[in-house]
Amino acid sequence: MRDSFARLKDWSSDELKTILKAAVLTLLALGFYHENASAAEPGWASKCSKFGALKPNENPSFQHMNCLLTSAAIAADVPPEVVKGVASQENGKWEQFDVDGNPIISLDGGIGIMQITNKAKYDQERLQTDVYYNIEKGVEVLAYMYTRTDIPKITNTNRRDIESWYFAVMAYNGTKPVNSPITRKGVPYPDAYQERVFRNIENDSLLGGKLVKPKFKVSDFDYNSESTDNIKFPTMAYEIIGPAHPSAYFYKKGEKIATTIDGASLRPGPATGPTVVKPLGKFSALTITGEVEYDTSAKPNQFVWIPVRTLDNKVGYISSAYVTKPVCTPCLKYNKGQKIYWEKYKWELTPGLLGRLTILQDTELLTKDGKTVGMLKKGLPYKIYAFREGELSVGGGLYVKRDLKKIAYETPSKEKLDAVKCIANFY
Repeated sequence: MRDSFARLKDWSSDELKTILKAAVLTLLALGFYHENASAAEPGWASKCSKFGALKPNENPSFQHMNCLLTSAAIAADVPPEVVKGVASQENGKWEQFDVDGNPIISLDGGIGIMQITNKAKYDQERLQTDVYYNIEKGVEVLAYMYTRTDIPKITNTNRRDIESWYFAVMAYNGTKPVNSPITRKGVPYPDAYQERVFRNIENDSLLGGKLVKPKFKVSDFDYNSESTDNIKFPTMAYEIIGPAHPSAYFYKKGEKIATTIDGASLRPGPATGPTVVKPLGKFSALTITGEVEYDTSAKPNQFVWIPVRTLDNKVGYISSAYVTKPVCTPCLKYNKGQKIYWEKYKWELTPGLLGRLTILQDTELLTKDGKTVGMLKKGLPYKIYAFREGELSVGGGLYVKRDLKKIAYETPSKEKLDAVKCIANFY
């Protein structure tokens, strides 16, 4: 070691500068040196290293921010859909800095992307200048709200179900009268903070999927609408009717999931586009083959892409918006090859069958362009596999008008139709 230090005296100043520069670059690459100590990368943020290093007073790209919000949420065992819904409500563009590089601070003192207020225990300067710190502390506040014992719980859900966070989200903004989901007159109040956050989740993470919420009564919330005192909660436990939405971010490689809609697409890469590997019916069974990936298009999509394999060994990516656990579908109560019947007519229900048409009066048979090519006689039944606005298809590109004086149209129960989809797509 002494010989090594002795040799330093033989090096020129230019050589020493070169060596020091190389050392600094090495430390930067390894994450041991930071130009700004406030921007030190926490462990959870390493998942987002492919997006590059954050730059002082600059907002990361949308998908980089998506990755940071997601990773911080997972590290705290919070559904990322909830964190992103809160971030969207607090700061619609997911930005920490304005166009001039100044920290975004609202009129009420909310700081940065998570709009953190009234939290003196946190480093106020870092809340303003450090994206990592702002996100981490915002998630920390939200996670704490979930543990509070003075706000109600959704008892038939668990921590990783989105619906279980309803009252924690309310508390993130404040349990004030303005956030009661129902008015003193018994009218639902859609502008309560948690209601708006849940709509963000439905629109951005579930792409139109509907979260299940409790049925509230006026007596569940005790408050004076003219006061700023916190709401009192006479009812502390609720149950939801219907399957909850488990977060799509905690699935593991090798785990089985199922699609939640008809018309989902298996994509060749983590982005939407004209190319589709395979269209997927509702309740299609998929096996996860790797970790989630972020959208590679220029679109500000909040959902992520899950790499999967189908039952027929097609591989690709499915949007996290369209999948759930098999236990959250009706499919586990059916068996492969099981037959489902519409008892009223003793019809076996097959994939694609939508309903039954009965002719009440002789009815015109129409082509796609509306030309009459014949008549359907009174009393005859037809199976319906397709329809378009105002018309039902009887096959062969032919239609009848939905004239309730001339026809009767019936459908099997939703439970029966879903059973057929389960048997066709899940096994």
